[in-house]
Amino acid sequence: MKLLDLFCGAGMSSDGYVQAGFDVSGIDVKNQRHYPYNFRQDDALAVLESDEPEQFDVIHASPPCQLHTRARHLRTAQGGDSRFDDLLTPTIALLRERWSHKVWVVENVPGAPGMEAAAIECGSSYGLGVRRHRLFLSNLLLFSSECRHAEQGRPWGVYHRLGDSIPDGGRTAETIEQAREVMGVERPIPFSGLKEGFPPHYTEHVGRQIENAL
Repeated sequence: MKLLDLFCGAGMSSDGYVQAGFDVSGIDVKNQRHYPYNFRQDDALAVLESDEPEQFDVIHASPPCQLHTRARHLRTAQGGDSRFDDLLTPTIALLRERWSHKVWVVENVPGAPGMEAAAIECGSSYGLGVRRHRLFLSNLLLFSSECRHAEQGRPWGVYHRLGDSIPDGGRTAETIEQAREVMGVERPIPFSGLKEGFPPHYTEHVGRQIENAL
């Protein structure tokens, strides 16, 4: 099956779908030189407004989530700011209004608007060093992974800068190699790509559910 990965970034969501057996193509407004699959630099919302998604069996979208993530407080305290306006709301609207005849999935962070009743994925479910909860909303019924926080123990963070101190007692990965390991990433993705993505295990789990449903 063919899957269109919108806002694909460095391709960690695509990695999971490939593991689940999908033929993946990625779209991102920025040139993603670390993306290993078929890629085109383009505006994801413009693509959703075009007829191009008709070529695909499944549409996945991961609009930038900096406005909604809890890490925004750390970013603000350290003098940073969000680089993106709200792209989530128009993405969900386009998928529901124009692409209801296709299988679609939207990924974002807990607390993001419009993601109520979404399935939740957690790194502890897969024996990873991160928790990094992410929501997956779809027009198919998706099941959440099972959080195993007690078994996991104190998690690692992969965001902002390597080796950051966290006020609430958390900890961030100290090296790029460790960041990849705790995220379950096997490709040489730079830290800038890692911190904006999520473990490929998540979309592998979602992808296998889609395959079973279809």
